[in-house]
Amino acid sequence: MTAHRSLLRSSALLATATAAILAAGCGDSSSDESTTAGQDAAPAVSNVAQPAAPEQIGVFPVPGTPTASPQTQISVRGVAPDAIGELTVTGSKTGAHPGKFKSHSDGKGASFLPSKPFSAKGEKVTVKTALDIEGVQNGEYSFTVVERPKAGLQSDPTAIDPKLLKALTGQTGKVVQGDATFKSRRDLRPPEIEILKPAKDTAPGKIFISPKIVFGAKRPNVQNGPMIIDDKGRPIWFASTGGNTPAGNVNRVNDFRVQSYKDKPVLTYWQGRQILGTGEGVVRIVDNTYKTIKTINAGNGYKFDFHEARITPQGTFLGIVYNPVSKDLSSVGGPKRGRLIDAVIQEIDIETGLVLFEWHSEGQIALEESYEEVKKSPKTTFDYVHANSVSLSNDGNILVSGRETWSAMKLNRATGELMARIGGKKSDYEMLGKSQFAYQHDIQELPDGTLSIFDNEAAPQVRDQSRGLLLTIDEEKKTASVKQEFKHEPEALTAGTQGSFQALENGNFFAEWGSQGYVTEYSADGKMLFDARIARGQDSYRGYRHEWVGTPRAKPDAAVVKSSAYASWNGATEVAEWKLLTGSKRSAVNEEIGSAKAKGFETRITIKGAKRFVAMQAVDEDGKVLGLSRLRTAKR
Repeated sequence: MTAHRSLLRSSALLATATAAILAAGCGDSSSDESTTAGQDAAPAVSNVAQPAAPEQIGVFPVPGTPTASPQTQISVRGVAPDAIGELTVTGSKTGAHPGKFKSHSDGKGASFLPSKPFSAKGEKVTVKTALDIEGVQNGEYSFTVVERPKAGLQSDPTAIDPKLLKALTGQTGKVVQGDATFKSRRDLRPPEIEILKPAKDTAPGKIFISPKIVFGAKRPNVQNGPMIIDDKGRPIWFASTGGNTPAGNVNRVNDFRVQSYKDKPVLTYWQGRQILGTGEGVVRIVDNTYKTIKTINAGNGYKFDFHEARITPQGTFLGIVYNPVSKDLSSVGGPKRGRLIDAVIQEIDIETGLVLFEWHSEGQIALEESYEEVKKSPKTTFDYVHANSVSLSNDGNILVSGRETWSAMKLNRATGELMARIGGKKSDYEMLGKSQFAYQHDIQELPDGTLSIFDNEAAPQVRDQSRGLLLTIDEEKKTASVKQEFKHEPEALTAGTQGSFQALENGNFFAEWGSQGYVTEYSADGKMLFDARIARGQDSYRGYRHEWVGTPRAKPDAAVVKSSAYASWNGATEVAEWKLLTGSKRSAVNEEIGSAKAKGFETRITIKGAKRFVAMQAVDEDGKVLGLSRLRTAKR
């Protein structure tokens, strides 16, 4: 009998992100709590208590890490904070490092915060402890600290093959739509959405995207930002982060979705600087009033890349850091004095900002595993793994997607051990039939052990088109096989970058086609139920369908233009009807002279019989008053 078990049951442009971008979110951030790794948010604990001996204790950075940050903390997991005991930390160049412990909020560990940074000149840091650390002999281990190249994170875009750049950012079709405009919110210009196939039998909920202009598109006035739309493509909420600048893709938003935080639904998104496939920024958590309630920063002196912004069921945060390091690349045909992107995976304690987990690809993934072609130019950075998704598997370990290695990598959450690979040159599983994916995004393990993947198959082109992919993993035979695939017909879309594939609660699947800018919903058997596209020249890194109730703190907006009144309420999901009220005095605008069912983002009512002042009143389907706009003058 074939055993079908879960995978995890087996053994310089961006270096100085401006403070204004990282300090200000898209929502109301008046009482935002910022989470920075190592901040003084948790009580200090004793560092001289008797050590405990639990079954498995891990330390981070992982022992032997060759590319740690000079600002790194040393995190101990799997033991009560007051049982950690004494920790001796010594740098080969900076000597002894005193410091203090800070407890993790779950009571399962603590971080040692050195009182001074380590040397960035290749310093070897030795740690000694009486704890029985997994994979460490006699309680002594080391890691190496390196500096960031002065050139910073981003490769020189001019060094990219023009044909490859076109494949990465090109779009299919003849859509030439532009931006939507509103009389009551002239400051907002969200992209128009074209409905290609009207929704039928779709899952409940709204659609969440983060439109942005594609690299090289000539639309200087376009607005970027998180956006919620309905099945007719009409905006429900849009928060502009501004347009493009000559320097590149500045102040972008990515990975916008609904998640759970402290048992309540919240909105989350990454915000920061992005150029092509890399970024540096922070992650915002926004409540149902659109107020930013938390800002999550990467730990150990890093900034989060845009590819992942995931809250775990335990209330922690999983993110990715792109860490540029100097590296001899001559073994794979590159320059001897080259630059490498070290993919760093971090788990952050949201409450304290402390680092719970940190894994580096450098030292774990060989250069030869990459399908990325290394350039001889010293101006380019070899992004040999390009981690683009991080999630928890069914047994609680960590699943990482490596775009350039064509693989899903399983990491032991307790120790950082690389446990298995699915796909790629060193796959631990035989890839049967057409199961090998290429340049993929968004790898998830579903409850039944199936892997869901957005399989780009480009760029450069590998197969004829991209696909949503479901893989069956046979743990006994160590094989992966295609369970089902979802393609876009008739366009046969190929997404050179980005993309997501979401399993919905009702059995449907929701695909966002990355650089192509399409969003599509399928039934469980693969029938297309809905299809839409963002205005040409814009795309979205990922797209999701979620149920969401928004109740903005801000008042509704209204405008009077000639003989019409216009009303909108950015983010309000429960408005069923608008009523037009009038009055001769500001204190008595309460006479109803018109009404209309809410229609999309903005509703128009013809003004008849108005007195001096008018206002628009929002009402829900039960007739309950939800809000009243500011007064507008009807007669002058």
